[in-house]
Amino acid sequence: MVHYVRDIMTSSPVTVEPREPVIEVARLMRDQDVGAVLVTDHDRLRGLVTDRDLVVRALADGTDLEHMTVGRTVSEDVVTVGPDEEIGDAAGLMRDHGVRRLPVVDAHGTPVGVVALTDLQTAQHTQPDHAPTVAPTPST
Repeated sequence: MVHYVRDIMTSSPVTVEPREPVIEVARLMRDQDVGAVLVTDHDRLRGLVTDRDLVVRALADGTDLEHMTVGRTVSEDVVTVGPDEEIGDAAGLMRDHGVRRLPVVDAHGTPVGVVALTDLQTAQHTQPDHAPTVAPTPST
């Protein structure tokens, strides 16, 4: 029975440092088949970058992607959740903040996973009596 974020999150999230070139982050996202990466600075979460962030904040501006760092495209006002929080709380955070992904951090702020809207939807299908209902949100 799924009740906690740790039960549905993707463990071992893909992370990059803020000085990583945007083009390399885009390639990493392609190679790892992910739509977002966590930006960390010395194992501490600094923010989240999505494929949409790369398009809107770098590509659309005509920026030199070889020299622009991901630190310039990162969403730093990221909402996080702990692995021991209930999935209903994670769903509420997503709904309240209009996001589709939440970094999961431990008590020290170290990223330990990512929980996505699709994870919640999958949990809802496997445990319909216990999982929260989450409507799709407009961004990230």
